[in-house]
Amino acid sequence: MLDHDGYLPAFVALTPAREHEVKKARALNLSKGSIIVEDLGYTDYAWYGQLSLQKIFFVTRQKSKARYRVLAQRPVNTALGLVSDETIQLTGAKAKECPRPLRRIVYQDPATGKTYVFLTNHFRLAAQTIADIYKERWQIESFFRFIKQNLKIKAFMGNSENAVLTQIYAALTVYLLLCYTKFLCNLNVALQHFLRILQLNLFRTCSVQALFEPPNPAPDNMHINNQLCLAWG
Repeated sequence: MLDHDGYLPAFVALTPAREHEVKKARALNLSKGSIIVEDLGYTDYAWYGQLSLQKIFFVTRQKSKARYRVLAQRPVNTALGLVSDETIQLTGAKAKECPRPLRRIVYQDPATGKTYVFLTNHFRLAAQTIADIYKERWQIESFFRFIKQNLKIKAFMGNSENAVLTQIYAALTVYLLLCYTKFLCNLNVALQHFLRILQLNLFRTCSVQALFEPPNPAPDNMHINNQLCLAWG
């Protein structure tokens, strides 16, 4: 689970591939008023009903084969890419697991033309805000990509469960240390650039800030003397 505040991992659970992630999601201890964003793989009507009872909001995408009936419609600003904003009641085989009305928002991305259908139990936020919230879910994909490309977990050094878990947890620890160091140094650079600079200067003794400061220009006379030394050396 990636926390929107700083995009830092707040919770991690490593399970066998045969175990579905939604089982761990159901066990999360979330504070009242939280907004969680998940993709289609976490579709679980019983969980949606549980979250609503706990006063926890969710934003997800609706499956194309989901069955429902429309209870109410709200006007939308089509100039923003919004197609519809409806209150619906699920009517499928498992609809009784989530008896509360939900909000269904259809949004067409102006940049790509792709249409998205969102489901949420949050009725107060603007429809555009709901679409923007789901868009931020991509940050967790960026997080996984960074971990795989930069912290050496595309291939494992051992095949045992302990070896795999150790390597993954070590990568996550390094990620948090990088983010924390970058925060302490108040550096406005991409995390990948920050990591590369550190890797190139592992044996250099200086402050982290000094690595990102422009070098001091040499005096003109020193520049000439160095050239002369090189020429006659």
